[in-house]
Amino acid sequence: MDRPQPRTRLRRLHRPRIQGTGGNRVRLGHPPARRPLIHHQTFSKGTTMSNVAVIGLGIMGLPMAINLVKAGHTVTGFNRSQDKIDKLVSEGGQGATSIADAVKDADVVITMVPDSPDVEGVVSGKDGVFANAKKGTLWIDASSIRPDVAKRLSDDAQEAGIRPLDAPVSGGEQGAINAALSIMVGGEAADFEAAQDVLNAVGKTIVHVGPAGSGQTVKAANQLIVAVNIQVLGEAIAFLEAYGVDTDAALKVLGGGLAGSKVLEQKGQKMLDRNFDPGFRLALHHKDLGIVTSAAREANVAVPLGAVVAQLVAATVNQGDGGLDHSGLFKQVLQLSGRK
Repeated sequence: MDRPQPRTRLRRLHRPRIQGTGGNRVRLGHPPARRPLIHHQTFSKGTTMSNVAVIGLGIMGLPMAINLVKAGHTVTGFNRSQDKIDKLVSEGGQGATSIADAVKDADVVITMVPDSPDVEGVVSGKDGVFANAKKGTLWIDASSIRPDVAKRLSDDAQEAGIRPLDAPVSGGEQGAINAALSIMVGGEAADFEAAQDVLNAVGKTIVHVGPAGSGQTVKAANQLIVAVNIQVLGEAIAFLEAYGVDTDAALKVLGGGLAGSKVLEQKGQKMLDRNFDPGFRLALHHKDLGIVTSAAREANVAVPLGAVVAQLVAATVNQGDGGLDHSGLFKQVLQLSGRK
């Protein structure tokens, strides 16, 4: 269980200057101090190969680990269910029997687990990452958790000699499979630079957004935008169906205009097909909206649309649909409309 935290106001992100870009990878903040990077084997193309431990091989973690293998990194995975470890091994990775076993020789540790207590559970204690990883190891938490917890665990990691980055991702299962995730990174600029080759193997748009906790703050904003978009897309499709419009044609033309979005592109057809196989589960989005509404209250920010959608998501989860893809919020729209 996550131990109670003091109510603290979230640190307002500074407005850093842009130092330059490389494709879609943007580095924000002050010039990194010169720090020795981790000693890895460097290949002729300039890519640094690392020993990477991945803790959590779920919908997102497993394809991320596989893409790290494809990029040439040595990847060791650990998961509570053995079948996910076996899948990674079949793709060229290695399996571990425990967290301690996974991280003991790692240069980089990635955690991808559901919630704040889960992250704390895998990094803390005598069997956790902090107690068993080498000094100087990079820890990249790709989970979506509370910003205040991310900041506290970052401090704990530094005390243990571990170099922390909070780096939640967006793009869903398909983005993870395609190594096309958007990654918002909080932490020290020098550690962000050291993590580039690992992050590049799993993501496409990779941005350093500020100090520890900033990545989780930006991810909370991302989840707010996505949830409201899913809700209004569901309302639009229910509206179109009620009038007997050719919905395939309608979504095609809407997608080409100002109404177009990644949400429409990735979730519209799932709603038309009533196919809610999970790419990102409603239960997790429910958790994320709890983070948004709590953090907004701490910062005295009004999120009226977000609050309404958070209640609709909660209702859908409470009705037993938490295991559906978050596009399954459409079921709530249909129910409220008296439609099947």
